[in-house]
Amino acid sequence: MGQLTEAKKGRITPEMREVAKEEGLAPEFIRENIACGEIIIPKNVKHSLTCCKAIGKKTKTKVNTNIGTSTDYVALDHELKKLRVAIEAGTDAVMDLSTAGDLDKIRGSILRACPLPLGTVPIYQAAIESIAEEGALIKMKKDKIF
Repeated sequence: MGQLTEAKKGRITPEMREVAKEEGLAPEFIRENIACGEIIIPKNVKHSLTCCKAIGKKTKTKVNTNIGTSTDYVALDHELKKLRVAIEAGTDAVMDLSTAGDLDKIRGSILRACPLPLGTVPIYQAAIESIAEEGALIKMKKDKIF
């Protein structure tokens, strides 16, 4: 079950206890605020995290690191090095903002190497593919997004 589902059922999960301890807040406070949508714990059941983070009401400020390729420079090994440096520096979360290269491969490699919450911007890939396939962003097909 997801954190929101459990919180709405009045259940405190191990992840809620973990973030409560890290944040110096009561587990019940975390649960209540997840249930009402004011705190989230970004965690995907398909992605192993070394630690959970709480984002939202009365939690500590988090540091997010942006990495990613560009049309000027595509080097997966450099993106993975940036990821390692960010983790060593204590970042709380990572965003992959890649816009060039084999985006599926890049995203997959970063996901496998990242033990922290990781965000991506799928619309970037949809836009790039639409331009390549249709000749213009405005010609994007709805299936590219949905």
